[in-house]
Amino acid sequence: MNLHEYQSKTLLKSYQIDIPKGHLVNSKIPNSIRLLLEKNEAFVFKSQIHAGGRGKSGGVKLISNLKDAESFMSNQLGSRLVTYQNLPHGQPVNEILIEEKISIQKELYFSILIDRQTESIIILCSTEGGTEIEEIAKSNDKLIFKEFIDFGNFPTEKQIDRLSRKLKIPTQAHHDFNKFVVNLFKLFLDTDLSLVEINPLIVTKDKKVLALDCKISLDDNALYKHENLKQSFDWSQVDEKEAEAHRAGLNYIALEGTIGCMVNGAGLAMATMDLIKHSGGLPANFLDVGGGASAETVSKAFKILLSDKNVRVVLVNIFGGIMRCDVIAEGIVSAVKDVGIQIPIVVRLEGTNVELGKKILDESKLNITSADSLGDAAKQAVIFSKA
Repeated sequence: MNLHEYQSKTLLKSYQIDIPKGHLVNSKIPNSIRLLLEKNEAFVFKSQIHAGGRGKSGGVKLISNLKDAESFMSNQLGSRLVTYQNLPHGQPVNEILIEEKISIQKELYFSILIDRQTESIIILCSTEGGTEIEEIAKSNDKLIFKEFIDFGNFPTEKQIDRLSRKLKIPTQAHHDFNKFVVNLFKLFLDTDLSLVEINPLIVTKDKKVLALDCKISLDDNALYKHENLKQSFDWSQVDEKEAEAHRAGLNYIALEGTIGCMVNGAGLAMATMDLIKHSGGLPANFLDVGGGASAETVSKAFKILLSDKNVRVVLVNIFGGIMRCDVIAEGIVSAVKDVGIQIPIVVRLEGTNVELGKKILDESKLNITSADSLGDAAKQAVIFSKA
Protein backbone atom coordinates (compact mmCIF):
# COMPACT_ATOMS: atom_id res chain seq x y z
CA MET A 1 0.00 0.00 0.00
CA ASN A 2 1.39 3.35 -1.04
CA LEU A 3 1.12 6.61 0.88
CA HIS A 4 1.10 10.17 -0.40
CA GLU A 5 4.22 12.24 0.14
CA TYR A 6 2.58 14.35 2.86
CA GLN A 7 1.44 11.19 4.70
CA SER A 8 4.93 9.72 4.46
CA LYS A 9 6.45 12.92 5.83
CA THR A 10 4.05 12.89 8.77
CA LEU A 11 5.45 9.46 9.62
CA LEU A 12 9.03 10.70 9.23
CA LYS A 13 8.34 13.62 11.55
CA SER A 14 6.91 11.27 14.18
CA TYR A 15 10.31 9.51 14.15
CA GLN A 16 12.26 12.76 14.64
CA ILE A 17 13.39 12.94 11.02
CA ASP A 18 13.59 16.52 9.77
CA ILE A 19 11.36 17.59 6.86
CA PRO A 20 10.56 21.00 5.32
CA LYS A 21 7.74 23.05 6.84
CA GLY A 22 4.66 22.64 4.71
CA HIS A 23 0.92 23.19 4.27
CA LEU A 24 -1.45 20.71 2.65
CA VAL A 25 -4.20 22.45 0.66
CA ASN A 26 -7.13 21.26 -1.45
CA SER A 27 -8.58 24.58 -2.67
CA LYS A 28 -7.03 27.98 -1.89
CA ILE A 29 -3.55 29.20 -1.00
CA PRO A 30 -3.44 30.05 2.74
CA ASN A 31 -3.30 33.79 3.46
CA SER A 32 0.02 33.44 5.31
CA ILE A 33 1.67 32.03 2.15
CA ARG A 34 -0.23 34.36 -0.18
CA LEU A 35 1.24 37.40 1.60
CA LEU A 36 4.78 36.03 1.27
CA LEU A 37 4.29 35.19 -2.44
CA GLU A 38 3.23 38.82 -2.99
CA LYS A 39 6.69 39.71 -1.64
CA ASN A 40 8.27 37.23 -4.12
CA GLU A 41 9.28 34.69 -1.46
CA ALA A 42 9.65 31.24 -3.06
CA PHE A 43 7.75 28.05 -2.18
CA VAL A 44 7.71 24.55 -3.66
CA PHE A 45 4.27 23.45 -4.91
CA LYS A 46 3.90 19.64 -5.09
CA SER A 47 0.87 17.80 -6.50
CA GLN A 48 0.01 14.73 -4.40
CA ILE A 49 -0.43 11.50 -6.39
CA HIS A 50 0.75 7.91 -5.91
CA ALA A 51 3.40 8.06 -8.65
CA GLY A 52 6.91 9.33 -9.19
CA GLY A 53 8.12 11.51 -12.04
CA ARG A 54 5.95 14.44 -10.93
CA GLY A 55 8.63 17.05 -11.49
CA LYS A 56 9.22 16.10 -15.13
CA SER A 57 5.45 16.17 -15.72
CA GLY A 58 4.89 19.65 -14.26
CA GLY A 59 3.49 18.44 -10.93
CA VAL A 60 6.28 19.98 -8.83
CA LYS A 61 7.39 23.59 -9.25
CA LEU A 62 9.39 26.24 -7.43
CA ILE A 63 7.19 29.35 -7.51
CA SER A 64 7.99 32.86 -6.26
CA ASN A 65 4.97 34.97 -7.20
CA LEU A 66 1.24 34.84 -6.53
CA LYS A 67 0.16 34.81 -10.19
CA ASP A 68 2.15 31.67 -11.01
CA ALA A 69 1.07 30.02 -7.76
CA GLU A 70 -2.63 30.58 -8.51
CA SER A 71 -2.12 29.35 -12.06
CA PHE A 72 -0.44 26.15 -10.76
CA MET A 73 -3.25 25.53 -8.29
CA SER A 74 -5.90 26.12 -10.95
CA ASN A 75 -4.21 23.82 -13.50
CA GLN A 76 -3.37 20.99 -11.10
CA LEU A 77 -6.30 20.63 -8.68
CA GLY A 78 -9.01 18.45 -10.21
CA SER A 79 -6.78 17.39 -13.12
CA ARG A 80 -5.17 14.01 -13.75
CA LEU A 81 -1.37 14.16 -13.61
CA VAL A 82 0.27 11.80 -16.11
CA THR A 83 3.85 10.71 -15.42
CA TYR A 84 6.03 7.97 -16.88
CA GLN A 85 5.00 5.81 -13.90
CA ASN A 86 1.22 6.01 -14.41
CA LEU A 87 0.74 6.14 -18.18
CA PRO A 88 -1.63 6.50 -19.95
CA HIS A 89 -4.47 7.79 -17.75
CA GLY A 90 -2.60 9.43 -14.87
CA GLN A 91 -4.01 9.95 -11.39
CA PRO A 92 -6.26 12.68 -9.92
CA VAL A 93 -4.71 15.60 -8.08
CA ASN A 94 -6.91 16.35 -5.06
CA GLU A 95 -4.32 17.98 -2.80
CA ILE A 96 -1.20 20.10 -3.12
CA LEU A 97 1.64 20.28 -0.61
CA ILE A 98 3.19 23.75 -0.36
CA GLU A 99 6.63 23.68 1.27
CA GLU A 100 9.27 26.20 2.25
CA LYS A 101 12.28 26.58 -0.05
CA ILE A 102 15.41 24.97 1.41
CA SER A 103 19.02 26.02 0.73
CA ILE A 104 20.69 22.82 -0.52
CA GLN A 105 24.41 22.00 -0.34
CA LYS A 106 24.22 18.33 -1.30
CA GLU A 107 21.51 16.06 -2.78
CA LEU A 108 21.60 12.32 -2.04
CA TYR A 109 19.52 9.22 -2.69
CA PHE A 110 18.63 7.01 0.31
CA SER A 111 16.27 4.05 0.57
CA ILE A 112 15.57 0.97 2.70
CA LEU A 113 13.83 -2.04 1.21
CA ILE A 114 13.43 -5.81 1.44
CA ASP A 115 15.95 -7.78 -0.64
CA ARG A 116 14.33 -11.18 -1.23
CA GLN A 117 17.37 -12.55 -3.04
CA THR A 118 19.61 -12.24 0.03
CA GLU A 119 16.70 -12.57 2.50
CA SER A 120 17.78 -9.39 4.25
CA ILE A 121 17.00 -5.70 4.50
CA ILE A 122 19.11 -3.52 2.26
CA ILE A 123 20.07 0.12 2.60
CA LEU A 124 20.60 1.53 -0.88
CA CYS A 125 22.04 5.00 -1.37
CA SER A 126 23.91 7.21 -3.82
CA THR A 127 25.59 10.57 -4.10
CA GLU A 128 23.42 11.20 -7.17
CA GLY A 129 20.21 12.33 -5.45
CA GLY A 130 17.29 13.89 -7.29
CA THR A 131 17.39 11.46 -10.22
CA GLU A 132 15.88 8.01 -10.79
CA ILE A 133 18.01 5.30 -9.17
CA GLU A 134 17.37 3.08 -12.22
CA GLU A 135 19.12 5.61 -14.45
CA ILE A 136 22.07 5.82 -12.05
CA ALA A 137 22.37 2.03 -12.08
CA LYS A 138 22.44 2.04 -15.89
CA SER A 139 24.95 4.88 -16.27
CA ASN A 140 27.37 4.11 -13.40
CA ASP A 141 26.51 1.45 -10.82
CA LYS A 142 29.68 2.34 -8.86
CA LEU A 143 27.73 5.34 -7.61
CA ILE A 144 25.27 3.06 -5.81
CA PHE A 145 26.22 1.93 -2.30
CA LYS A 146 24.65 -0.97 -0.39
CA GLU A 147 24.61 -2.26 3.15
CA PHE A 148 22.82 -5.53 3.97
CA ILE A 149 21.15 -5.88 7.38
CA ASP A 150 20.10 -9.30 8.67
CA PHE A 151 16.49 -9.52 9.83
CA GLY A 152 16.25 -8.77 13.53
CA ASN A 153 19.34 -6.54 13.51
CA PHE A 154 19.95 -2.79 13.23
CA PRO A 155 22.65 -1.19 11.06
CA THR A 156 25.87 -1.08 13.07
CA GLU A 157 27.89 2.09 13.75
CA LYS A 158 30.53 0.69 11.39
CA GLN A 159 27.97 0.35 8.59
CA ILE A 160 26.57 3.84 9.15
CA ASP A 161 30.09 5.31 9.20
CA ARG A 162 30.87 3.49 5.95
CA LEU A 163 27.78 4.94 4.29
CA SER A 164 28.61 8.38 5.65
CA ARG A 165 32.09 8.25 4.08
CA LYS A 166 30.79 6.99 0.72
CA LEU A 167 28.12 9.69 0.62
CA LYS A 168 30.74 12.29 1.63
CA ILE A 169 28.63 13.60 4.48
CA PRO A 170 30.28 16.76 5.90
CA THR A 171 31.83 16.31 9.35
CA GLN A 172 29.42 18.81 10.88
CA ALA A 173 26.47 16.68 9.63
CA HIS A 174 27.70 13.28 10.89
CA HIS A 175 25.55 13.34 14.03
CA ASP A 176 22.43 14.31 12.06
CA PHE A 177 23.10 11.59 9.47
CA ASN A 178 23.59 8.88 12.12
CA LYS A 179 20.35 9.90 13.83
CA PHE A 180 18.56 9.92 10.47
CA VAL A 181 19.69 6.38 9.56
CA VAL A 182 18.77 4.91 12.96
CA ASN A 183 15.37 6.62 13.12
CA LEU A 184 14.47 5.74 9.52
CA PHE A 185 15.41 2.11 10.08
CA LYS A 186 13.29 2.02 13.23
CA LEU A 187 10.36 3.47 11.25
CA PHE A 188 10.90 0.81 8.56
CA LEU A 189 10.66 -2.02 11.10
CA ASP A 190 7.92 -0.59 13.35
CA THR A 191 5.58 0.13 10.44
CA ASP A 192 6.29 -3.06 8.42
CA LEU A 193 7.38 -1.19 5.30
CA SER A 194 8.44 -2.83 2.07
CA LEU A 195 10.08 0.40 0.87
CA VAL A 196 10.99 3.84 2.15
CA GLU A 197 12.71 6.06 -0.39
CA ILE A 198 14.09 9.53 0.34
CA ASN A 199 14.99 11.24 -2.91
CA PRO A 200 16.49 13.63 -2.45
CA LEU A 201 17.90 13.40 1.04
CA ILE A 202 19.70 16.70 1.41
CA VAL A 203 22.43 18.30 3.46
CA THR A 204 21.51 21.96 3.91
CA LYS A 205 23.98 24.82 3.74
CA ASP A 206 23.88 24.98 7.55
CA LYS A 207 24.79 21.24 7.62
CA LYS A 208 21.41 19.77 8.56
CA VAL A 209 20.21 16.44 7.14
CA LEU A 210 16.66 16.70 5.85
CA ALA A 211 14.21 14.57 3.81
CA LEU A 212 13.07 16.73 0.88
CA ASP A 213 10.82 14.06 -0.64
CA CYS A 214 9.59 10.67 0.55
CA LYS A 215 7.90 7.59 -0.89
CA ILE A 216 6.60 4.87 1.43
CA SER A 217 5.08 1.47 0.62
CA LEU A 218 3.65 -0.71 3.39
CA ASP A 219 3.60 -4.50 3.28
CA ASP A 220 -0.06 -5.35 2.51
CA ASN A 221 0.24 -8.55 4.57
CA ALA A 222 0.94 -6.50 7.71
CA LEU A 223 -1.76 -3.86 7.28
CA TYR A 224 -3.92 -5.54 9.93
CA LYS A 225 -1.38 -4.27 12.47
CA HIS A 226 -1.65 -0.66 11.26
CA GLU A 227 -5.35 0.12 11.06
CA ASN A 228 -4.84 3.92 11.15
CA LEU A 229 -2.51 3.81 8.15
CA LYS A 230 -4.80 1.36 6.35
CA GLN A 231 -7.73 3.74 6.79
CA SER A 232 -5.69 6.63 5.39
CA PHE A 233 -5.26 4.99 1.96
CA ASP A 234 -6.46 7.23 -0.89
CA TRP A 235 -8.65 5.01 -3.07
CA SER A 236 -9.01 7.79 -5.68
CA GLN A 237 -5.47 6.89 -6.80
CA VAL A 238 -6.41 3.44 -8.11
CA ASP A 239 -8.69 2.34 -10.95
CA GLU A 240 -12.39 2.38 -9.88
CA LYS A 241 -12.81 -1.25 -10.88
CA GLU A 242 -9.75 -2.22 -8.83
CA ALA A 243 -11.22 -0.44 -5.80
CA GLU A 244 -14.58 -2.19 -6.25
CA ALA A 245 -12.86 -5.57 -6.61
CA HIS A 246 -10.86 -4.95 -3.45
CA ARG A 247 -14.05 -4.24 -1.51
CA ALA A 248 -15.48 -7.53 -2.87
CA GLY A 249 -12.37 -9.48 -1.80
CA LEU A 250 -11.15 -9.95 -5.40
CA ASN A 251 -7.81 -9.18 -6.98
CA TYR A 252 -8.19 -7.05 -10.10
CA ILE A 253 -5.69 -5.17 -12.25
CA ALA A 254 -6.99 -3.09 -15.17
CA LEU A 255 -5.18 -3.51 -18.52
CA GLU A 256 -5.71 -2.12 -22.01
CA GLY A 257 -7.13 -5.03 -24.06
CA THR A 258 -10.58 -6.33 -25.02
CA ILE A 259 -10.67 -9.82 -23.43
CA GLY A 260 -11.91 -9.96 -19.84
CA CYS A 261 -10.16 -12.69 -17.83
CA MET A 262 -11.70 -14.44 -14.82
CA VAL A 263 -9.40 -17.00 -13.21
CA ASN A 264 -8.66 -18.59 -9.84
CA GLY A 265 -5.02 -18.21 -8.87
CA ALA A 266 -2.27 -15.79 -9.89
CA GLY A 267 -0.29 -18.42 -11.78
CA LEU A 268 -3.33 -19.39 -13.82
CA ALA A 269 -3.96 -15.70 -14.51
CA MET A 270 -0.44 -15.20 -15.85
CA ALA A 271 -0.69 -18.29 -18.05
CA THR A 272 -4.08 -17.14 -19.37
CA MET A 273 -2.79 -13.70 -20.28
CA ASP A 274 0.32 -15.18 -21.91
CA LEU A 275 -1.77 -17.48 -24.11
CA ILE A 276 -4.16 -14.67 -25.06
CA LYS A 277 -1.21 -12.60 -26.26
CA HIS A 278 0.34 -15.63 -27.94
CA SER A 279 -2.95 -16.13 -29.82
CA GLY A 280 -2.96 -12.54 -31.05
CA GLY A 281 -5.28 -10.89 -28.50
CA LEU A 282 -4.94 -8.49 -25.58
CA PRO A 283 -6.23 -9.09 -22.02
CA ALA A 284 -8.42 -6.33 -20.57
CA ASN A 285 -7.58 -7.19 -17.00
CA PHE A 286 -6.18 -9.58 -14.42
CA LEU A 287 -9.07 -10.80 -12.21
CA ASP A 288 -8.45 -13.54 -9.63
CA VAL A 289 -11.58 -14.79 -7.84
CA GLY A 290 -9.56 -17.06 -5.53
CA GLY A 291 -9.69 -20.77 -4.82
CA GLY A 292 -13.10 -20.93 -3.13
CA ALA A 293 -15.15 -18.75 -5.46
CA SER A 294 -18.91 -18.88 -4.85
CA ALA A 295 -21.73 -18.07 -7.31
CA GLU A 296 -22.02 -14.67 -5.63
CA THR A 297 -18.29 -14.07 -6.11
CA VAL A 298 -18.47 -15.06 -9.79
CA SER A 299 -21.51 -12.81 -10.29
CA LYS A 300 -19.69 -9.85 -8.72
CA ALA A 301 -16.63 -10.58 -10.85
CA PHE A 302 -18.73 -10.56 -14.04
CA LYS A 303 -20.21 -7.20 -13.08
CA ILE A 304 -16.74 -5.72 -12.56
CA LEU A 305 -15.50 -7.15 -15.86
CA LEU A 306 -18.47 -5.78 -17.78
CA SER A 307 -18.07 -2.30 -16.30
CA ASP A 308 -15.09 -2.02 -18.66
CA LYS A 309 -16.69 -0.94 -21.94
CA ASN A 310 -13.70 -2.24 -23.92
CA VAL A 311 -14.43 -5.87 -22.95
CA ARG A 312 -15.87 -7.75 -25.97
CA VAL A 313 -15.60 -11.31 -24.64
CA VAL A 314 -14.97 -12.92 -21.25
CA LEU A 315 -12.61 -15.87 -20.85
CA VAL A 316 -13.25 -17.88 -17.67
CA ASN A 317 -10.37 -20.19 -16.77
CA ILE A 318 -11.06 -22.07 -13.53
CA PHE A 319 -9.32 -25.06 -11.99
CA GLY A 320 -11.79 -27.02 -9.85
CA GLY A 321 -9.64 -28.19 -7.00
CA ILE A 322 -11.13 -27.01 -3.72
CA MET A 323 -14.48 -26.51 -5.46
CA ARG A 324 -15.85 -29.07 -7.97
CA CYS A 325 -16.25 -28.09 -11.65
CA ASP A 326 -19.99 -28.86 -11.63
CA VAL A 327 -20.48 -26.42 -8.74
CA ILE A 328 -18.40 -23.81 -10.58
CA ALA A 329 -20.41 -24.35 -13.81
CA GLU A 330 -23.69 -23.88 -11.93
CA GLY A 331 -22.27 -20.69 -10.44
CA ILE A 332 -21.25 -19.39 -13.88
CA VAL A 333 -24.69 -20.14 -15.40
CA SER A 334 -26.42 -18.49 -12.44
CA ALA A 335 -24.15 -15.43 -12.64
CA VAL A 336 -24.59 -15.05 -16.43
CA LYS A 337 -28.39 -15.13 -15.99
CA ASP A 338 -28.23 -12.78 -13.01
CA VAL A 339 -26.04 -10.18 -14.70
CA GLY A 340 -27.74 -10.51 -18.11
CA ILE A 341 -24.51 -10.81 -20.08
CA GLN A 342 -24.88 -10.21 -23.83
CA ILE A 343 -21.27 -10.70 -24.98
CA PRO A 344 -19.73 -14.18 -25.61
CA ILE A 345 -18.37 -16.18 -22.65
CA VAL A 346 -15.62 -18.74 -23.23
CA VAL A 347 -15.13 -21.17 -20.33
CA ARG A 348 -12.26 -23.55 -19.73
CA LEU A 349 -12.78 -25.84 -16.75
CA GLU A 350 -10.33 -28.41 -15.45
CA GLY A 351 -10.32 -30.56 -12.33
CA THR A 352 -12.84 -32.59 -10.33
CA ASN A 353 -16.12 -33.41 -12.18
CA VAL A 354 -14.97 -31.47 -15.26
CA GLU A 355 -17.18 -33.45 -17.68
CA LEU A 356 -20.26 -32.81 -15.56
CA GLY A 357 -19.33 -29.12 -15.43
CA LYS A 358 -19.05 -28.92 -19.24
CA LYS A 359 -22.43 -30.65 -19.59
CA ILE A 360 -24.07 -28.04 -17.36
CA LEU A 361 -22.57 -25.24 -19.49
CA ASP A 362 -23.56 -26.88 -22.79
CA GLU A 363 -27.15 -27.47 -21.67
CA SER A 364 -27.60 -23.95 -20.33
CA LYS A 365 -28.54 -22.64 -23.84
CA LEU A 366 -26.69 -19.41 -22.93
CA ASN A 367 -24.02 -17.68 -25.03
CA ILE A 368 -21.31 -19.82 -23.39
CA THR A 369 -18.62 -21.71 -25.30
CA SER A 370 -17.01 -24.59 -23.42
CA ALA A 371 -13.34 -25.00 -24.43
CA ASP A 372 -11.35 -28.25 -24.38
CA SER A 373 -8.08 -26.68 -23.24
CA LEU A 374 -6.54 -23.36 -22.23
CA GLY A 375 -4.99 -22.97 -25.68
CA ASP A 376 -8.37 -23.63 -27.30
CA ALA A 377 -10.06 -21.16 -24.93
CA ALA A 378 -7.54 -18.43 -25.72
CA LYS A 379 -7.90 -18.91 -29.49
CA GLN A 380 -11.71 -18.80 -29.32
CA ALA A 381 -11.67 -15.71 -27.07
CA VAL A 382 -9.36 -13.90 -29.51
CA ILE A 383 -11.67 -14.77 -32.45
CA PHE A 384 -14.71 -13.41 -30.55
CA SER A 385 -12.78 -10.26 -29.55
CA LYS A 386 -12.09 -9.45 -33.20
CA ALA A 387 -15.53 -10.35 -34.58
